[in-house]
Parts: sequence; structure tokens; C-alpha cells
Amino acid sequence: MRWSGQLIDAEDGGSRQGALFEAEPVVRTFDTPAFRGSTFYEVRAKTVLNRVPGDSPFFGWTVNPYRGCGHRCVYCFARKTHTYLDFDSGLDFDTRIVVKVNAPEVLRRELARKSWRHEHVAMGTNVDCYQRAEGRYQLMPGIIAALADSGTPFSILTKGTLMLRDLPLLQRAAREVEVGLSMSIGFVDDALWREVEPGTPSPARRLDAVRALADSGIGCSVLMAPILPHLSDSPEQLRATVEAIARAGAKSVTPLMLHLRPGAREWYAAWLKEHHPDLVPRYRALYRRGSYLPAWYGDKVTDLVHEYAAEFGMTRPNRGSARNLPQPDPEPSAEASADSPSAERPTQLSLWGD
Repeated sequence: MRWSGQLIDAEDGGSRQGALFEAEPVVRTFDTPAFRGSTFYEVRAKTVLNRVPGDSPFFGWTVNPYRGCGHRCVYCFARKTHTYLDFDSGLDFDTRIVVKVNAPEVLRRELARKSWRHEHVAMGTNVDCYQRAEGRYQLMPGIIAALADSGTPFSILTKGTLMLRDLPLLQRAAREVEVGLSMSIGFVDDALWREVEPGTPSPARRLDAVRALADSGIGCSVLMAPILPHLSDSPEQLRATVEAIARAGAKSVTPLMLHLRPGAREWYAAWLKEHHPDLVPRYRALYRRGSYLPAWYGDKVTDLVHEYAAEFGMTRPNRGSARNLPQPDPEPSAEASADSPSAERPTQLSLWGD
């Protein structure tokens, strides 16, 4: 693993640009069912407040206390970010988790700078901040407190019902700053959930969390994400999912289609060939021009979700939101920039079984 390129050099006092970590990681494994087979790399981060380059329509600043994710979603769009540390974007992403153990204290220090303008900070934009590791490391309470105490508005996107643990703290924060909470629920099919999101709480448990957040008064939106072509996008599946989200009391629902950028593409393609080989030709056709679905496909799904959201009395999501997922934000010294819809690479058809 290329830790040397991420460490602060003691000889230059930590002045080298791009240094992320202060020392070699402490490597741990835990012999418990939830963490068996996983390795945790505890690091002391130099910075945790990340500026997203460019004019992102989603967020300008992010905090990510973890790299890699135990949710093990086969489609995760952030997989390629793990290769910056010489990990692979497949099994390593699922089982080798980097933990920034000093994230709360570093963030509090960064937010105290006179130059900080109290702009919105997003969490859960790269990997899930409420993945299973958070149950052991408990970094989010300190992060939430640091943001609220500094007067910084923030949002959280998660598949983790562990967010309910911090509900009292989130309620207190919401009295001081703007707080936006979103749960990711792409479908309510339990068989599909076990196939593609094996490390996450079930859709039913996530819906229960949405209901608890609604009952608490703080509220929660739902990102119907990702919607998987030919697996979770039939009219019957979409309607059932929107109905369940509405009955849980979600503030709004926003559909987001699957996109497959390098890193995620290879892992998902291998999974699809093994579990649903009959769908390989359809995916080859849909993603023949790159990582994103054709606009007409996303528009068709969006229209259906709009229709069902209106039927169940929900807030209409933004037009066009089904096309693309938010892009994973790089660390301050990320060696590679993410692809964008306007700069697609040609699809390598061999990934789909040619």
C-alpha cells in the first residue's frame, strides 16, 4: 500500500503538499461476526475537511471519516478512490477500511479557522459515514458536535440505521444550524438486497429509520438510489418502493439511476456475469457509450417516480435527478480526478462478456 505518499514528512515539518496522514497506520482485526474478514487501518489524518474541486451542483465541502466501506454494495461508485492507496477497488474496498481516528478533533480545529466561511458540509458522499465500523469507532458524534458548535450547516446521506443512535445530538444540532438527513433506499426487494447490498441494513429497517426520524420532527428525505436497470426499475417495483417510502413518512423522494465508472464498472460487470448472465447483452447496449445511461432511460424512470410520488402525496423531486449519482469527492491529494458525464471514456465491451 502506498502509505509513503500520504504521510507527513517529519523532516520538513509536514509541509509537503498532499500529505494526508501523520504516521504509519495501526492495523487491527476484530474476531466478531460483523467484522470477521475485515482489516481496519487506523490513521491520524492531517485534514478531514475536503474542498470539492469545480462547481459541484451537490456540495462544496465534505467530511469522510472512513475510506472503504463494509456495506459491500456491488455497484458502489466510490470504489476507484481506494486505488489511490494501492488497494484494489473490489474486495479490498469491501474489507480494508481506513479509519481517521482523529477526525472529530481535526475537524474542530479546521472549523475554528478565521478563514472558514461556514459553508454547507456534506457527509456520506464518498463512503457511508454510518457503516458498521462507526459502531465501534464512534466518530460521528464528535463530528456532528464540531459542526453544530461552529455554526456550520451540514447534511448526511446514509444506508446505515446507526444514524438513529445520534438522533438526540442531531436534534440539538438542528436547533443551531440547518441539518439535512437522507436515507438511501433504491428498492424494497429483499432478495435483490441480499445480492447487491449484503453489508447494509435491510430496506425494511431503513424504512423504519425514516419513520423514526419523521416521528422525531427532524425529518428525512429518501434517495431512491441506485435504481438498477432490469433489476429494480419495472413499474411494479418502482411503485412499490415509492409507496413504502411515502408510508414511512419521508419528506421527499429523489430517484437516481445506476452509473458505472471505472472501478465500479469492473466489479459490477463481474457480479452481473455470475448472477444474471442473461442481462449482460442489455447492459452492454445501455452502457455502450460510457458510465451513464442514455438520457431517455433516466427520464422514463424519473417520470414514473414522479407519477407515483404524486399518487402518494409526496414532494415532487427535481427534474432530471434520475440520471446521475453525486460523484465521489476526492481527498485533498487524490492522484486522479473522477470522470464526469461530459468526459466519458469509450466502454470496454469485453467487461460485459464479449
